[in-house]
Amino acid sequence: MAWLSRALRVAATCPPPVLGPRALTGRAGPTTEKSVPYQRTLKEAQGPSAVAQGPSQPLPSTANVVVIGGGSLGCQTLYHLAKLGVSGAVLLERERLTSGTTWHTAGLLWQLRPSDVEVELLAHTRRVVSRDLEEETGLHTGWIQNGGLFIASNRQRLDEYKRLMSLGKAYGVESHVLSPAETKALYPLMNVDDLYGTLYVPHDGTMDPAGTCTTLARAAAARGAQVIENCPVTGIHVRTDDFGVRRVAAVETEHGSIQTPCVVNCAGVWASAVGRMAGVKVPLVAMHHAYVVTERIEGIQNMPNVRDHDASVYLRLQGDALSVGGYEANPIFWEEVSDKFAFGLFDLDWDVFTQHIEGAINRVPVLEKTGVKSTVCGPESFTPDHKPLMGEAPELRGFYLGCGFNSAGMMLGGGCGQELAHWIIQGRPEKDMYSYDIRRFHHLLTDHRRWIRERSHESYAKNYSVVFPHDEPLAGRNMRTDPLHEELLARGCVFQERQGWERPGWFTPQGTAPVLQYDYYGAYGNQAHEDYTYGCLLGDEYTFDFPPHHDVIKKECLACRGAAAVFNMSYFGKFYLVGLDARKAADWLFSADVSRPPGSTVYTCMLNHRGGTESDLTVSRLAPSSQASALAPAFEGDGYYLAVGGAVAQHNWSHISTVLQDQKFRCQLIDSSEDLGMISIQGPASRTILQEVLDADLSNEAFPFSTHKLVRAAGHLVRAMRLSFVGELGWELHVPRSACVPVYQAVMTAGTKHGLVNAGYRAIDSLSIEKGYRHWHADLRPDDSPLEAGLAFTCKLKSAVPFLGREALEKQRAHGLPRRLVCFTVDESRWTL
Repeated sequence: MAWLSRALRVAATCPPPVLGPRALTGRAGPTTEKSVPYQRTLKEAQGPSAVAQGPSQPLPSTANVVVIGGGSLGCQTLYHLAKLGVSGAVLLERERLTSGTTWHTAGLLWQLRPSDVEVELLAHTRRVVSRDLEEETGLHTGWIQNGGLFIASNRQRLDEYKRLMSLGKAYGVESHVLSPAETKALYPLMNVDDLYGTLYVPHDGTMDPAGTCTTLARAAAARGAQVIENCPVTGIHVRTDDFGVRRVAAVETEHGSIQTPCVVNCAGVWASAVGRMAGVKVPLVAMHHAYVVTERIEGIQNMPNVRDHDASVYLRLQGDALSVGGYEANPIFWEEVSDKFAFGLFDLDWDVFTQHIEGAINRVPVLEKTGVKSTVCGPESFTPDHKPLMGEAPELRGFYLGCGFNSAGMMLGGGCGQELAHWIIQGRPEKDMYSYDIRRFHHLLTDHRRWIRERSHESYAKNYSVVFPHDEPLAGRNMRTDPLHEELLARGCVFQERQGWERPGWFTPQGTAPVLQYDYYGAYGNQAHEDYTYGCLLGDEYTFDFPPHHDVIKKECLACRGAAAVFNMSYFGKFYLVGLDARKAADWLFSADVSRPPGSTVYTCMLNHRGGTESDLTVSRLAPSSQASALAPAFEGDGYYLAVGGAVAQHNWSHISTVLQDQKFRCQLIDSSEDLGMISIQGPASRTILQEVLDADLSNEAFPFSTHKLVRAAGHLVRAMRLSFVGELGWELHVPRSACVPVYQAVMTAGTKHGLVNAGYRAIDSLSIEKGYRHWHADLRPDDSPLEAGLAFTCKLKSAVPFLGREALEKQRAHGLPRRLVCFTVDESRWTL
């Protein structure tokens, strides 16, 4: 019998792992058994291969929706489509249900996450597997409610858990912070000597993949849906409509085709391959993900599942044994994903897995003398931000994603399956799903292999890390830099990353802090960076208290209030909406009246059909011109210049494009984000400073608020807008890329004697919230209406002009607001974390 402690000692003498998958002999492994720890799976014990048998039932010639993939997400999506009344829904599985990655999943369900939306998604999954399916079918899904226990071995982790408990209270999730002594009483086999406390959630539990998916399939079939196994998809047919829009037309399989306007890609690890069939980019990677199953442990029965985040390990109750797994810093990438892989597992690499054993033994010491019954190492898909990929692909109408669940497809499956069904039926989900929406990623990144690989690795390795408010990735950096990057770096800029862009966070007075090439935290033979200035400054942010450089950011804020600050906002999205129907499109898209004379600039929202806010942005009316320039395209009809937050630029682009296509407006949306820089000068001294740089009269009479003009700055033609996002006098300069450096230098030179300083987005966040300004998606979400958010002034409800979301707002106003977004000023003496 092999013991966990022996495996730890033996593996410690092995050479370090190399990047990529390896076929290992398992010399340090305890056993060659590879069975998963469930009483049953859907794997066939013997006989000819499933694919050779042909489809489990005849293919229909048409379908309203075709779901590809019979794992957790595919089955949940089909079930919810059928439950919401969609007829003609078909699920295609290339082998048997669960055969890809679902069959070997640990099946844990933890109800508490740092996001209110995720708490609601998890709650719905729990309702489906613990109650709804059994009521509908009479079948037990295999749900076991044994509770969950989060381990805090430091003060910051315990603070994080207290925040989770507070969030849970708001959503009816019972949880308790326990002392070490109380934890010992609950879990007698646990070592609590190094604990600060734990978070106990009694209604957490464990799901059975086979039981859940077969019950979902049966419940969906009872409502008219079809589940067809042994039917590999070989292609997606695409048509181009009269407006040049690509749309799904059919799904091709080895056994025939199905005409359909809607495909849902729930293919898990294989989702990228399915995406390529349709010309859709799916940014995920495949990795080995493992756990081991112990022999019987006396006294472990009925214990809660355990997550020891600081040891990066979980302990799942498995009857009278435990499953032990976690997230390591050096996971193995599955480089060549096989389309023949079904109900398969890899040999466990003990060199990689050993790091989890030490943490597991420390937490439950009896494991040191406990044998290993089996090892389970299978493929899972992981994404650049450790969030799922959902929603309609921006490249192809009617092609939806429900994949990339980062080994959490079982516990998120019910909530996400329901939201995906709503997305398909009504064009958007019921909840705020932006963090999962594929449109959160800029299109330049979704097929960038280095960015996807680096970010997915870091997100995997940091999955159990404390979520601090101002953490930044070290992976996938310097992908998109603006013309001022080097100039600001030399002046001490500490950059943040947003959708590939490097944007100013704050400015350190202690020299430069460049972001270095990703070192994979020393894994795969890489040398970890030493004396890494940026990494050290980022480490100072790992606190829920004020960081050491808080006073530096405070000085940036006070300079803006007392004199002036210059903000580089070049990462903003900058679009032109032009053409014969541009005015009709603008009237429909934007909640405010933007059809004002050329030279006007309007702050407005864009809404969805439920009245929720999809964006806030500025829209500037342009005069038509037959001559194109760096600051405007040539166009006939009407034209508008749109400036949107860079972190959500792709979301804005996709939302506008979808509306233009659905309404068949004859106009053009042009992206000039990479061609223009954006420099904002804000503060009481901004007029005096800019009057020395611009060749225009900046007085109130000559240059009123919410207007824009083409002017010259240091000899270069720029678009100046009088706007403020911090509640001070100020202007934005929209500058051709080639002119950004000389214009910036001229501004800094003129501002020297007036106290002008560089400032970053940390200051912007503080200054804007002080004035009660809203930031999408931090303060304002797709499930918040402008009436609820205090932005009724952005809605042209007093006019008769129809706009997207107007009917919903009018109903809400008539019935009364159920909630409001408000700001509180708190006495410093009463402030608590």
